[in-house]
Amino acid sequence: MVTVLGLTCLLCSAILGGAYVLTKEPIDKAAADKTKQAVSQVLPHFTEVEYNEEGRYYTAKDADALVGYAIESTTVGFGGALSLIVGVTPDGVVYNTSVLSHSETPGLGAKCTTDQKFMSQWKGFNPAVKKLSVTKDGGDVDAITASTITSRAYALAVENALNTFNKIQGGQDNE
Repeated sequence: MVTVLGLTCLLCSAILGGAYVLTKEPIDKAAADKTKQAVSQVLPHFTEVEYNEEGRYYTAKDADALVGYAIESTTVGFGGALSLIVGVTPDGVVYNTSVLSHSETPGLGAKCTTDQKFMSQWKGFNPAVKKLSVTKDGGDVDAITASTITSRAYALAVENALNTFNKIQGGQDNE
């Protein structure tokens, strides 16, 4: 009995290990392609991009002129991790945002990827002029209907990206 169980476990482990080896490269390539596409969506036109692994951001340039930064930011939403990439222009304005991954409830929090009204408010969001929190908390961000927790998490992810931008620029964190 022990031998059969041991061989079964060994066989299952070998199958899982083989599946991992076969799928790791395509999964990593798909994730890299998705991130690359997201960077192009959150920044104005650029010709070259450089990744800073330590700070988890991309520096985009066009003809040696800085276009902006695409900053990865992850927070916890209602259903789990909510990962964004936030494009910030050199003057500190959010150019656009894109969701890299989420675990939000389909039809509710998952609308952070499809609700045009919610997504469009991030284009050109200037934290020097607007308060970066949902209207329910006294800010200028309209929450997704029935998804305040996700909306707060999204705003926090954008705020964290802006804090990273300020660190890159040598400034202070937003408060």
